[in-house]
Amino acid sequence: MDSHDVKLEPVWDDTNKLLGQLFMMGFEGTTVTPQIRELIQEHHLGSILLTAKNLKSAEQTTQLVLELQQCAYDAGHTVPLAIGLDQENGGVNSLFDEIYIRQYPSAMGLAATGSRDLAYEVAKATAEEISACGINLMMGPVLDVLTNVRNQPLGVRTTGDDPQEVSSYGVAFMKGYKDAGLATMGKHFPSYGSLEFLGSALDVPTITESLESLSLSALVPFRNAIKQGLDAMMVGGCAMSSAGLNVMHACLSEQVVNDLLRNDLHFDGVVISDCLEMEALSHNIGVGGGTVMAINAGCDIVLLCRSFAHQLEALGGFKLGLENAMISKKRLRTSLKRVLDMKTKCTTWEKALNPPGINLLSKLQPSHTTLSTKAYNSSITVVRDKNRLLPLTNIMEPEDELLLLTPLVKPLAASAASRALSEQASTDSPEPAVWERSASVMSGERVFRELGRSLARQRSGRVLHTSYTANGVRPQHENLINRASAIIIVTADANRNLYQNGFTKHVNMICNMQYTSGGEKREKPVIVVSVSSPYDFAMDQNIGTYVCTYDFTETALNSLVKVLYGEITPAGALPGTISQSQKLSQSKQHWLVEAFNEERDSNALDVLIRSAVEDSTPGHRSELSSATSHSFLVRHPEVLEAHFVVRNSSTQALYGFCSTYFFKATGTGVIGAVFVDPNRRKLSIGHSLHNRAIRTLLQREGIKRFQLGSRLPSIFLGIPTGHGGERKRLRSWFANLGWNTALSRSVCSMVARNLSSWTPPQGMAKSLQSAGADFDLVYGWEYAGPVLDHIKTNNRQGLAEVYKMALADPAACGIIRAKRPADGALIGTVVLYNMQSRLADSVPAMKDIGEFAGGISSPVISPSAGDYSTLLQGLILLGMRQIKQQGCNACLLDYMDGDGDFDGLTAMGFTLLHSYEECSCDAATWTMLPPS
Repeated sequence: MDSHDVKLEPVWDDTNKLLGQLFMMGFEGTTVTPQIRELIQEHHLGSILLTAKNLKSAEQTTQLVLELQQCAYDAGHTVPLAIGLDQENGGVNSLFDEIYIRQYPSAMGLAATGSRDLAYEVAKATAEEISACGINLMMGPVLDVLTNVRNQPLGVRTTGDDPQEVSSYGVAFMKGYKDAGLATMGKHFPSYGSLEFLGSALDVPTITESLESLSLSALVPFRNAIKQGLDAMMVGGCAMSSAGLNVMHACLSEQVVNDLLRNDLHFDGVVISDCLEMEALSHNIGVGGGTVMAINAGCDIVLLCRSFAHQLEALGGFKLGLENAMISKKRLRTSLKRVLDMKTKCTTWEKALNPPGINLLSKLQPSHTTLSTKAYNSSITVVRDKNRLLPLTNIMEPEDELLLLTPLVKPLAASAASRALSEQASTDSPEPAVWERSASVMSGERVFRELGRSLARQRSGRVLHTSYTANGVRPQHENLINRASAIIIVTADANRNLYQNGFTKHVNMICNMQYTSGGEKREKPVIVVSVSSPYDFAMDQNIGTYVCTYDFTETALNSLVKVLYGEITPAGALPGTISQSQKLSQSKQHWLVEAFNEERDSNALDVLIRSAVEDSTPGHRSELSSATSHSFLVRHPEVLEAHFVVRNSSTQALYGFCSTYFFKATGTGVIGAVFVDPNRRKLSIGHSLHNRAIRTLLQREGIKRFQLGSRLPSIFLGIPTGHGGERKRLRSWFANLGWNTALSRSVCSMVARNLSSWTPPQGMAKSLQSAGADFDLVYGWEYAGPVLDHIKTNNRQGLAEVYKMALADPAACGIIRAKRPADGALIGTVVLYNMQSRLADSVPAMKDIGEFAGGISSPVISPSAGDYSTLLQGLILLGMRQIKQQGCNACLLDYMDGDGDFDGLTAMGFTLLHSYEECSCDAATWTMLPPS
């Protein structure tokens, strides 16, 4: 018989074996205990639930699962055990292994990424990892629609409060699990999203919505998952109280299981009850009676999480129900067929007895690590940043102190402390032991301590870190607040832990009342970070900067640090209906972009330039320092230029400016500059200007490629890289617009001063004699042919135009040529120009270095030349000599490859003025722009 076939007759005929297949049970311990062995061997238990208490590592889990399956095989089970696990990610995982099991965002964290494809990939990766350990049943996805957001234990375990969004992500999770070979179980039918909690452990959380209301909202995700092939459904133990429906425990009610789930929603998969060990149920009904009620209600598998005494009581109650004809065998055979059908989809003995374990996990690790980082980086959400406090480099100097305030929270469930708390947590939960079954990386206190260290590692200044409790703001807190230049407050479910809400508002009030030594009011920057439910301060506009991470695992907080310091641009968005109101303030505005009118806008552009210069990083000279409104105008016959502004038509003020150039010779469209009024940043003005610029360039006939940064005019040669924090912010901003900053080309401008006392480095003149080239200096258009042919070896934009301008202006420009002695072929050229040239008008930096200055621009070395470095130094050295002879006291080298010979140029007397990253891409990159 093929190993994939199952022989069912013994199960049908043996009542003991039949009963065992209709139970799922858990146990205490990390090895096969005598109790679980007895349940498998003597009672033919068919399904097992593993929890965090059972699992220490991936390797130990694989071994434990194999021993459980071997025990069943040796006992004569005709089909393998179904072994289930909660692995929801975020703060709810049962299996943790720092090396082999990756951490991924919670369901709500993944919804914040806005990507169903990413959700599917994460679900599939999660399932692949636990499948490698032998698990064959995923106790997920969570399909609850979150409607009671204030008093809600589910929190970020569900996608949110929008039924359609919960449905689409739930189906994506389910498909990911199934494609990795696992059976899937939706939960918690008919929805835990609107539970009302009455307080006592004996009080059952209650659903008060009517069936009509549930059908319109909460049941939507369950209905759609069923249509897409959901294998199993967990029915909760909550009560239901509404017109026409009064149910003490949903999983024991025929109205819920048989009528609503089976008949109305047409579910014919396996129904699994909530754990019958929950205190309210066992106290009010008893486990034995509850088992009979669950089966008669329509459940196919009865769940008992850990108590061996309760498990035996359930088995005894089941047998007594059969003997008393309270349960029919026909009813049992129907359930057995469903269970065996599910097992056929997810396991065989061949698979169960040969889990791949560490061998497979080690192969999955690299790609899954990358996926984990991508998912967390994409989930971090900046809900508001009214005063542009992010990244922190915007508001803090290296000597400033940063204060981190974190709550003392219950640890996530993989720690020893969490296990001490799990008993209390399980009695409060409508799904008992869910917090015990789940696991995560570190205790809350330890994670936050590591967050403080991560923040400190990213900056040279000090990070002060202390915790806060229900005791509120203490004198210690006030002293640290007064010391610090900025404060980060972390909250975790502040809507349920109200002391966090009060503490945060109190600190925020203190910081809003700060005064300088001169008596001037100055608000101290406060950043609030919610590390669990995003609902803490989502609608509180008094919290000016609010960030959400959706869990406080170490991986999530690593991504948070990257956002706080501007290493990545936050891309997450609040999921669900709450985002609709938030989008009013957060969504990108589409500003009216107008063509630049020189007569109308020149004065306003000069004002805008001065504002940008005054806002530049202290100690770093702005590229716009000597620029004027005329600096952006090339007026060259072979360059089509079009510039754009966002302006206030009432005041005539400019809020933003963007320059574009199309170089016909190379078919290159260039964005030469884009800058915005510092007081109006993060309002999408830059986005609007950029989109208009790209659309205009796309319409140019012959457009082949795009470039960020312009040689002509030479203002911004690319993304400025002189200041680390600003560079990261700008790279991220342009990358999010579609520029491939990873393949950027380093370029720079350099300056040599005090030429009157300058002499060539000793030995350099001699070394030029071995360069294998003859040098000369030529002026005028009569030399254009060979020179322009030579520079075709370099197809950079603006190059031909620079040379043509120099050739057409012999009174102020010249070309130094390097020729091969053997045949006279050009192998190197460079442009010289002085302050009276037209070329100097396009290089504002010339004004920065003094009244008497000359320039060297755009060296081109032929690929066939011998020693690139020596030839380059020769051209520049001769250029410096010529500029010195003309009486200039400074020399600007205004365009150099960043990978050029810096050591040689430094030895010649040059220092770095500005550095950039020049980005380019094919025109096809923007052929699918969104509608304006």
